[in-house]
Amino acid sequence: MKNVLILSASPRKNGNSDMLCDRFAQGARESGHNLEKVFIASKNIGYCHGCGVCNHTHKCVQKDDMAEILDKMVNADVMVLATPVYFYSMDGQMKTFIDRTVPRYTEISNKDFYFIMTAADTEKANLERTMEAFRGFTEDCLDGAKEAGIIYGTGAWQIGEIEAAPAYDEAYEMGKAV
Repeated sequence: MKNVLILSASPRKNGNSDMLCDRFAQGARESGHNLEKVFIASKNIGYCHGCGVCNHTHKCVQKDDMAEILDKMVNADVMVLATPVYFYSMDGQMKTFIDRTVPRYTEISNKDFYFIMTAADTEKANLERTMEAFRGFTEDCLDGAKEAGIIYGTGAWQIGEIEAAPAYDEAYEMGKAV
């Protein structure tokens, strides 16, 4: 049994990327894993100020929800990073979230990572820019990070359109296989 942490950066509850998080969660729960989902947009997470204090203290000067989420990240075995793709990149919620991992990113080690991306674009190749940004964070910054799976939810513009896409079933199956 693994501890799975899903980090959903959708600005819309039950938006397409958030729906794929729920499908992944359903599969992971059915396989007996512990699961927690954090809906990032509902959390108070400020932008990184670039002050550098955390480089020495390993604590952010901001008093918001990020410290609690960092604890969850350190304690997770498996993480899912999910975002809608806007203008060929992750949304602002996810980028702000990643920037705020600096105080403890060296403790986020030896994790399996799954990635969920959704876009109105129908070309999977156009989501690769977002995946490269995720790889920059996980592969280049986190020790022992393993890319365990990627879900490209293409062709989903309106809320709910992802249910008709292959990614909907892929998310469930990937969650079951954790």
